[in-house]
Amino acid sequence: MKRILTLVSAALLSGAGAPSAPAANPAPNPADDPYIWLEDWTGPRAMQWVEQENAATEAAFHNDPRYAGYYRDALAIASAKDRIAMPMQVHGRIYNFWRDADHPQGIWRWTSEADYASDAPRWTTVLDLDALSKAEGRKWVWKGASILDPEERLALINLSDGGEDAVSLREFDLQTGQFVDNGFAIPTSKQNEAWLDRDTLLLARDWGEGTMTKSGYPFVVKALKRGQPLSSAQEIYRGQPGDQVGTFPLILSDGSGHRAAFLYRGVTFFGNETYLVTPQGVRKLPLPAKSNLQGMVDGQVLIQTSEVWESGGVTVPTGSLAAVPLEALQSGETLKPQILFAPSPRQSIDGVAATKGHVILAYNDNVRGRVMVLTPGAQGWSKQQVELPDNATISIASASDKNDKAYLSVAGFLAPTTLWAIDAANPAPRQVKAMPARFDAEGLVVEQFEATSSDGTKIPYFIVHRQDMKADGSTPTIMTAYGGFEVPMTPSYAAITGKLWLERGNSFVLANIRGGGEFGPAWHEAGLKTKRQIIYDDFAAVAQDIFARKLSSPDKFGIYGGSNGGLLMGVEFNQHPDLWNAVVIQVPLLDMIRYEQIAAGASWVDEYGSVSVPEEKAFLQTISPYANIRKGVDYPTPYIWTTTKDDRVGPQHARKFAARLKEYGIPYHFYEDTAGGHSGDADIEQGARLQAMQMVYFSQRLEGETPSGR
Repeated sequence: MKRILTLVSAALLSGAGAPSAPAANPAPNPADDPYIWLEDWTGPRAMQWVEQENAATEAAFHNDPRYAGYYRDALAIASAKDRIAMPMQVHGRIYNFWRDADHPQGIWRWTSEADYASDAPRWTTVLDLDALSKAEGRKWVWKGASILDPEERLALINLSDGGEDAVSLREFDLQTGQFVDNGFAIPTSKQNEAWLDRDTLLLARDWGEGTMTKSGYPFVVKALKRGQPLSSAQEIYRGQPGDQVGTFPLILSDGSGHRAAFLYRGVTFFGNETYLVTPQGVRKLPLPAKSNLQGMVDGQVLIQTSEVWESGGVTVPTGSLAAVPLEALQSGETLKPQILFAPSPRQSIDGVAATKGHVILAYNDNVRGRVMVLTPGAQGWSKQQVELPDNATISIASASDKNDKAYLSVAGFLAPTTLWAIDAANPAPRQVKAMPARFDAEGLVVEQFEATSSDGTKIPYFIVHRQDMKADGSTPTIMTAYGGFEVPMTPSYAAITGKLWLERGNSFVLANIRGGGEFGPAWHEAGLKTKRQIIYDDFAAVAQDIFARKLSSPDKFGIYGGSNGGLLMGVEFNQHPDLWNAVVIQVPLLDMIRYEQIAAGASWVDEYGSVSVPEEKAFLQTISPYANIRKGVDYPTPYIWTTTKDDRVGPQHARKFAARLKEYGIPYHFYEDTAGGHSGDADIEQGARLQAMQMVYFSQRLEGETPSGR
């Protein structure tokens, strides 16, 4: 399970010399909250309010003469048939999930490895979600597939109704291309599954009353045999209802034939207990709480740490990758981890993948992608750097423990995504795919600067702008960041932003503020809980630095961010209304006094703190965007958007924030899409629509025309 807030985009702003907290006006008492009724997720009164708000916002944006062109361009980019079909290696084939104009919800398909290397692969469709949705009267959204190892013939397809995190599971035969008659068919729940063997699933789900944590995740894992009803599944482990997250199964295997089943118990968001599943029962492992299993090679289990780990006379630094023998985990002997990678202060691990005999490590070095191959041997582990383009983000697109083949994705702000194939046994990368340019980058440059935050820390940021831009503050500029959950924000090829924004002579900024993972766990932990104000100071500091360099100015400056980045936007909207003329708040957390009672909010106490702790509640009251809107302040008109199907953060935050703005007579735009989940991507038309509406808003606010909200 990915226990992070999905990143929709992000936001950014803060300023040197900024106050350490917003104005000390008393926050509203949540007990007197007049908009509790908008927390009724799909209640008729709330949905009627949404419908009225949507109509006003659609009129403001869809009737703008720029909207049609923006939507057309965004849809063309999202549905282009010459995109790179990112690979998934299964049973000697290359699988891919694909969306285009003919398949807006998507198809799962495969081709041969040899054909994939050609310019025009011949694809065989495995599953058509548009056809399935039409036949069943549902809007099925793809949420991935769990493949049975080592045979790789059977899969459990994860299907979401409209984009929710909750999914149903259906067994699929990759050889016949059909759902398995009388196969595993698990009804909808927030759930995680793992194949213990061909006829047994380890399953964490809603088993009935008393089996889900307060945050809405399962804490009971059972073994379900083929043909059994759910009621006959055998319980193998039970966490606690007070756990912040839940308990989830995981299978690790390697190319040498080793295989083991594990359980994660998410006691807190960042703190796990890890268990080994054995025929004699479940046994807790002596691993650090802030660590994650990342794979296995040659019987060595890979462990990534987010805290210092001392074991067997070895000290593993925080943010490292280490290995321990599976045999040692099984026998219970004292672990003596081998350190495979220990980052410097400006480095962080971005991805780990095991091949048949090697480990591929992707990491960031001062927010620039790097890759190395690690190889176990009789004399210990060896390392080999992989030479790839610089000043880019490098991601592991696909790897398999059945061979040493892997694919790496490389992208930069102005460099379209390319796909490189490597043999981990002899890692000389070879470019196999390249996406065509989607916008005219002629005359554009990327620069990296540093701003000084309120405590003197240097905060790096990237700015993409025209080389001949006048340094007079007149350039319309949008900035984004995330600032939470140890999630790094790195350079990427944002084709739609390039086409709809940069081509118009405007600028784009990505800020690497604290709270994220750009420089490892310490960068994240600097802004946890009551220390969080420094994240918002970092953001404002970047904006102030941009203005000092005359690269833009407050009247021409807009910011945007989603999820935790939406919270960032809400705080910046309140704390520094004079620094921006446009603020887009996407699928956000905004009521930080009640966030633990909304959707999966209780799982994030490790990040934000809890109102049950007086010191943390007092701090949350100072930053909660919903609680700190003030009458009489000259705010920029914000655009707040969310989705009804978001069962992770929930649309309730955005609704209540807009309602409070309306009560105070503060202009705003609000839009709630009825599908799409937390990421707003039920199909390509929805993504294009949301992008086009957002860009119309920025154009209206920053390029001259500034109509009132309402």
